[in-house]
Amino acid sequence: MTRRERVGELLLRETSEILREKVNDPRIGFASLTAVEVSPDLENAAVYVSILGDERQKQAAMKGLYSATRFIRGELGRRLELRLVPQLRFYRDDSLERGSRVLGLINKLEQDEKVVRRNKKRAKKR
Repeated sequence: MTRRERVGELLLRETSEILREKVNDPRIGFASLTAVEVSPDLENAAVYVSILGDERQKQAAMKGLYSATRFIRGELGRRLELRLVPQLRFYRDDSLERGSRVLGLINKLEQDEKVVRRNKKRAKKR
């Protein structure tokens, strides 16, 4: 595991904990961090966030994250033994939602296929 990957994992774990325990913004309620990508120079970090809710709630959560960025970075500075705490940029990650939708479609297709097979069997018996 490279240093970038280790720093990314550390940032993911600590930022998640800070959001859960220290940030009291109700807009951020249903946000979960999915990944952190750190730049090669360790000065910037892209933090990917999955948010449950409708579009309005997602936008409000992102605004809450943007407003808490300085606080989160300060907390990371106190917790981590890094020479430089990376600048954080939050990005919405809708991949979990898309994956869930695809799984739902697959399940529906399987159910439809079962119904078609059942109907074919009944038609043969007649």
